[in-house]
Amino acid sequence: MPAGEYVLDKHQYFNSAILIPVYNHEEAIAITLEKVLVYGVPVLLVDDGSDEACQQALEKLRIQYAIVDLLRLEKNGGKGAAVKQGFRHLLAGGYSHALQIDADGQHNIADLPSFFELSQQAPASIICGYPIYDESVPKLRYYSRYLTHIWVWINTLSFEIKDSMCGFRMYPLQQIVTLLNQEYCGDRMDFDSEIMVRWLWRDGKIKGIATKVSYPIDGVSHFNAFHDNVLISWMHTRLFFGMLRRSPILLWRKFNG
Repeated sequence: MPAGEYVLDKHQYFNSAILIPVYNHEEAIAITLEKVLVYGVPVLLVDDGSDEACQQALEKLRIQYAIVDLLRLEKNGGKGAAVKQGFRHLLAGGYSHALQIDADGQHNIADLPSFFELSQQAPASIICGYPIYDESVPKLRYYSRYLTHIWVWINTLSFEIKDSMCGFRMYPLQQIVTLLNQEYCGDRMDFDSEIMVRWLWRDGKIKGIATKVSYPIDGVSHFNAFHDNVLISWMHTRLFFGMLRRSPILLWRKFNG
């Protein structure tokens, strides 16, 4: 059986790949990839318009490893844009599920088997990590995350999403690409939270896995305090008004589900 392929039962086929968006993480990506490849699952690196040094590093990795594919985007569109392009590329390639991991090494790769196992048990669900931080997390970012958590709980009228900002998660590709084809989701740091809210609005199922998170191997962060906070604020605003329109059905599900 080829790497990354699993038979759930005689009616359902599970074919997974790992999706890693990369933007100028030429130092960290080789370390992250080495840990990922231990599990023998195909990997798609999405180069989000990186500089030449990172482009060359990614090309070397593609040549070095037979199960690594590389999708290069001409311009930097943001993490969300890269992930969305990766979803479509993998779905077109016959994959059923994509496990999203950040390139900078912050995620605990040893938890991969738990994501695969739970996704096989619940293949129509998003399997989302909720982070357990060590002392490396910047305190401002740690506490500011709760502002987004609060707004996500308001905009879904539920506490089902424990953490909407963790980029370590498994997606069912057909369902998620259908959602993206029908609804707008942000292209940058707003993507991870927005896709979860819109998924839940559609009565999509979510299962969580606790996972350790560290910050980051190479010290490179692409979070722009002003620009990304503006995008995230605008995201919460449009989701709030979207929630108001959907509130009758959301409340009906809450009390009758």
